[in-house]
Amino acid sequence: MKIISIVSGGLDSVSMLYIQAKYKHNIHVLSFDYGQRHKKELDFARSAAYNVGGMWDCVDLSGLTRLIGGSSLTDNIPVPDGHYAQENMKITVVPNRNAIMLSIAYGVAVAEQADAVAIAVHAGDHFIYPDCRPAFTEAFEKMQDKAIEGFGNVQLLTPFIKYSKSDIVKEGQTAGTPFSKTWSCYKGGDVHCGTCGTCVERKEAFQLAGVQDPTIYLR
Repeated sequence: MKIISIVSGGLDSVSMLYIQAKYKHNIHVLSFDYGQRHKKELDFARSAAYNVGGMWDCVDLSGLTRLIGGSSLTDNIPVPDGHYAQENMKITVVPNRNAIMLSIAYGVAVAEQADAVAIAVHAGDHFIYPDCRPAFTEAFEKMQDKAIEGFGNVQLLTPFIKYSKSDIVKEGQTAGTPFSKTWSCYKGGDVHCGTCGTCVERKEAFQLAGVQDPTIYLR
């Protein structure tokens, strides 16, 4: 199977990539520069793609930042600390980000006659991010079936849509994911901050999974 995989460089998408590689899929990794405040995650995505023998491309969407800004991930707005289940985490939403990235990935899939597009959204994202929820991914796949009708037959793979992050850690470990070579922190420092939403979630996932966390945290 040929898969166009959206990989950010984070724990979830890199684990998905290593699971795909375990099953010997032909993988073309797409990463996106959407104007995020730091680019560290893109280096991790590129490294992961090459480590599994996949192709890697980074799509430059940075020109969109001024049009779809207002997020702490793209603008000069402090990244909030705490858990994703808290109301203050809504400031990390980048409007329609997954829909934009998936649309591009589908275009690449049709051009390359790929069988599927994959994205690593998971159950822990559902509270804050509407474009990570099953209702969105199911509707998006139906829409794309119409958009590419007669030109391709592309499946949308969401292997973690019902998984907790601890489930992903367990699956990733089985596939040999090098967790130390993934980047989650939204603050982009020398090491993971340990206090932003994605760091808190990352710490918790390893603890719940009973897997040693190799991540170095500032706090």
